[in-house]
Amino acid sequence: MSEASPTGDPLISKHEEAEIDAQRARRAANLFDLRRIIAGLFLVYGVILVILGLGASDAEIEKAAGWNLNLWVGVAMLITAAIFLAWAFARPLGEEIVGDEPPEGERADAA
Repeated sequence: MSEASPTGDPLISKHEEAEIDAQRARRAANLFDLRRIIAGLFLVYGVILVILGLGASDAEIEKAAGWNLNLWVGVAMLITAAIFLAWAFARPLGEEIVGDEPPEGERADAA
């Protein structure tokens, strides 16, 4: 018969509870990953600048030496956001953090 878990539920084994805790840790790490937050900011400001660039007048373009700076900087920001998101999804932080921890039985005490 299996031992009761610390939650007191005899149907949840310690292994299942450890697995649930690891999943929660992965989700929390991915939720607060700075790469996603930075990508979101670049995305919002990039969209705003692209919209402003598409509606730019000839006078605004002439002020910038003939370049539609709002449009080009907005596109660059959208590309940067895509790079940050691709990086965050290709190498999730939760996998790196939880994957580095050795199992509880194999932990060596530093003395």
